[in-house]
Amino acid sequence: MPKITSCLWFDGNAEEAVAFYTSLFPRSNVGSKTQYGEASAKESGQPKGAVMTIDFQLAGQDFVALNGGPLFKFTPAISFSFSCATRGEIDELYAKLSAGGKVLMALDKYPFSERYCWIDDRFGVSWQLNLAPAEQKITPSLLFVGRQHGRAVEAMTFYTSIFRNSGILMRVPYEKGEDTKEGTIKYGRFSLGGREFVAMDSGLDHKFAFTPAVSFMVLCETQQEIDAFWKELSDGGKELECGWLEDRFGVSWQIVPSMIVKWLHDRQRTEAVMKAVLTMKKLDIAVLERAYKGA
Repeated sequence: MPKITSCLWFDGNAEEAVAFYTSLFPRSNVGSKTQYGEASAKESGQPKGAVMTIDFQLAGQDFVALNGGPLFKFTPAISFSFSCATRGEIDELYAKLSAGGKVLMALDKYPFSERYCWIDDRFGVSWQLNLAPAEQKITPSLLFVGRQHGRAVEAMTFYTSIFRNSGILMRVPYEKGEDTKEGTIKYGRFSLGGREFVAMDSGLDHKFAFTPAVSFMVLCETQQEIDAFWKELSDGGKELECGWLEDRFGVSWQIVPSMIVKWLHDRQRTEAVMKAVLTMKKLDIAVLERAYKGA
């Protein structure tokens, strides 16, 4: 089953952000980095030799940080939820993540939680912290607002139909008299190939939407997998460049061969591979492999 990795788009400060996050969460570490070569620097407007991507782990889960420039900004439409084991842990994380950021829901007791908060950190990444005796993992949370409001169930059904070993785990609808349309989803949890996600609707007048600042990278083993995910996820959405697409709900995905991780970390061949990537929308493994081998 293809692996799904969260990718965060930063404006030149990916290294600072990764160092900050890995200092906060348990079972975290910084992995390898790639640099911009001549072709990718020219295309992106980033300096040649600057850090392009950083692989890292938070709470044992894989992430990628990308220095992509000022094109996209984080919004609370996609946030990351983390269950804290103790009051001290949530208090400390709240203090550090909110410093220099923005508090959306202050750390307090709520009808659904003994202690909870929702904050944007100083880099703009959105976090939900909850005091709960649950497995400590980071879960992406999708908030369907504006034009996408009321589509959380549709999205969960769509995504779980595409990925194997997937399913909707929980649906808690809004009830009559609440501030969002009855029957839409207050809280939904679903699994894609074993990776859990959250989906929620909100009918409030939010001034944000999904953006490519958070994308989900699907690492595929074969061209057949790339073709299938590309076709299904882009249906009703937009095909973009370099393996990126936007689905019918506005959520961004990267459909890439798993081998690209090795190829882009080979400094002698990175430039050739990136030149090939920059010519494509849907990625072609055979073409990329030839570029890597210098054929």
